[in-house]
This record gives sequence, structure tokens and C-alpha cells, in this order.
Amino acid sequence: MASVIAGGSGGVPKLRWGIASLLGFGILVNYIDRVSLGVAGPQLHDDLGIGPAEFGLLSSAFFYVYAFLQIPIGVMLDRFGVVIVSRVGAFLWGFAALGTALATSFAGIFGARLFLGVAEAPAFPANAKAVGYWFPKNERGLATSLFDGAAKFSNVIAVPLVAYLIVNFGWRASFIATAILSFIYFILFTVFYRNPSQDKRLSVAERDFIAAGGAEPEGRPIQKTAGGEFWYVLRQRKVLGLTFGFAAYGYLFNLFITWLPSYLSATFHTNILKAAGYAAIAWGTATVTDLLVGGYLVDRLIRAGKDPNRVRLTVLIGGMIAGIAVVGAAYTTDINVAVFWISISLGGLAASAPVGWSIPALIAPKGTQGTVGGIMNFLNNVTGFLSPTITGLIVATTGSFALALVSAGVVLALGIVSYVVVMGKIEPVPEQSA
Repeated sequence: MASVIAGGSGGVPKLRWGIASLLGFGILVNYIDRVSLGVAGPQLHDDLGIGPAEFGLLSSAFFYVYAFLQIPIGVMLDRFGVVIVSRVGAFLWGFAALGTALATSFAGIFGARLFLGVAEAPAFPANAKAVGYWFPKNERGLATSLFDGAAKFSNVIAVPLVAYLIVNFGWRASFIATAILSFIYFILFTVFYRNPSQDKRLSVAERDFIAAGGAEPEGRPIQKTAGGEFWYVLRQRKVLGLTFGFAAYGYLFNLFITWLPSYLSATFHTNILKAAGYAAIAWGTATVTDLLVGGYLVDRLIRAGKDPNRVRLTVLIGGMIAGIAVVGAAYTTDINVAVFWISISLGGLAASAPVGWSIPALIAPKGTQGTVGGIMNFLNNVTGFLSPTITGLIVATTGSFALALVSAGVVLALGIVSYVVVMGKIEPVPEQSA
């Protein structure tokens, strides 16, 4: 594993990989916050009388605020930087989790999840921007997969852990646990994260290695207004193609995040602990493909001299095509077959995700990586709150998840078209003229 993490950098110190691991831990905690609600669904029904349609709305509450903050958060990141914005966000995560634990009604949980959306809004675009600062281009696949893979791995450990806490101590205990983890991450981030230019631990050799490999420069162009930069990048075809393609990924990914344990439990009439175990198999597959395909393999092929554009697009599109395998789960009554198709689907989505997250830093004009990442993640999370809500309404209306899974496959197909036809080649957008 050490040779993998080294990224082919020989004797160059590897502080940057410690930074990537720190960012990955943050996303791990971030997603434990998110998946806890999905595992707690049956208990919330029993305790508070929350049905499928209401649970779909509750699951979507986080995304309402999270999505619409992505663009302003992106602009704030470009203006104020990763350090300040991420510290404030991390500090607030824990209070949001505590709010959920203390809620006594649908409205209380809904409000707490809205607040969680505010707190966690900077996480992904900030991490993408930080990776652009800290890593040369031929290491960004693995660096990005370390934090993106953490989102998948959170389900491997969080779903069984949260299920255990809920069964033995009640659903409130799971949110108290995530609050504690959130405060731990805030302390670690505050103590250990600095941008490369501010980090006294960074050696000259590693600083030169990062810069020579095409790391994104810190700072932002001062001759343009933030609003002008935003409207300029929003009009770019590549940014729009990336945004709509990644939104399709987000639709199915967030369906799995919020509904997978409940889907397995309700469709195949199994208890929540057994459903959590099956879900962990699918998320474990996703973690492996995220790290090994979307991360390690992409970087290795590029370092071997393969065309970077072709490598990234092949993994991006191939992963999305594999994601359509979710449709197979709609046509089986066997939980093992369903988990097989879902594992293929999640594995494909996970392989494509690090590539998607690396693209803003590869195509954005100087100083706008946060803005481009915010635009991309905005629509990704609009589909994130539409997906749980639409799924809940479909299940409440039809009594089945089949139509919801097929619909997600259609959305993925549209996303593939956006990547191929609208975005096209992964190359920098021209700088805005003065």
C-alpha cells in the first residue's frame, strides 16, 4: 500500500498524503452524519409515525440547503480560502447532529437536517480545491479518491455501526455518536490543515515536486469581480456538461445513501441489521473501485504516458454505464441478486466519482476552482434532494421500489449524454478576458 500512496514520487516526502487522509476522514464523518438518518428510518416510523412520503421529505431536507449553498460557498472558497470556510463548517457539524438527537417531532428533525446542510456545504468543493493546491495533476485521481472513497466507505462501517447503536440504544444514540466524531474532526482540521504556502512542515523538495507537477496556484485573480467570474464560467459549455453529467451521478448515489437499507428491509422483508449487512457489501465494492479504479488506476495510466483525457473519460463514462445495472435490481425477488446488481451499479458510480471531482481543477480558469466545483455540486445536490423525495412518492404510490430504480437508470443515461456530447474533452476553459 505504501507504494500506491507514494504515487511514483520516489524519495520525495509525503506530507501531502497526510493532508489527503485528513480530508478523507472529514468526509467519512460527514457521510456518517448523512447515512444515520437512512438507517434510522424504521425506528423513526415507530417512534414518531413518519411514513415513506414524510421520510422522503425528511431525507431531502439536508439537500435543500446544501444544494443551494454550493454556488455561494464556491465563491466564498475562492475569496476567503479553504482554511477559514472549512473550519467554520466543521465546527457546526456537531451541533447539527446534536439537534437531530434532541428532536421530538418531524419538524424538529427537519430543522436539524436543514442546519446540517448549511454546516456541511463546504466539504466537497473545499476538499477538491485543497487537492488542487496540494497535488500534481498525475496524483489527483488517488488523492481525490481518498476523500471521495471515504463517502462510500462510511456506509461500510456506518450502516452496521449505526444499526447496532439503534437496536441496542435507540436512534438518538447514533446521532450523539456522530456529533462526537464531528467535533473530533474539527479539532484535527484546525490543528493540522494549512495551505501549502502556509505549512511549515512542507519540505522544499516536496513543495517543488508539487509545483512542477502542475498544482493549482493559491489565490485568485484580483482584476475581476467574483460575480463576473461566476457568470463567465457558468456560460461555458464544458462547465454545463460536467454539471449535468455529475448531477445524474448524484441522483442515484443519493438514492442509495438515503434509501438502500430501507429498500432492502421493506422489499425483502428482512430486519434492519441484516439489511445493513447486505448494504455494506455494496458499499464495500464501491469503496474498492473508487480507490483502485477511479484513483490508483487512473493515475498509473496517466503516469505511464496514456492520454490523460482518454483515460479520465473512459473511466468516467464506463463507470456511469455500469451504474445503469441498478435496473437489474428492479426485476428480482431475491435479495442476493438485488445486491449483486446494486454492487455493480455502486462500483461503477464510485469509479467515476473521483474523475468527476478532479475535473473542476482541470478545466477552471485560474482562481475559479471553487466556483466551478460549487456549480457542479449545486445541481448534483438538487438531484440529491429530488431523488429521495421522488423515490418516497413512488414507493408510497406504487408500494414498490421498482419504478424508482428504473427511473434512476434513465437519469444516468442522460448524464452520459451530457458528459460525451456537451462537456467533451477535459481541457482548461479559456481565461476570461480583462
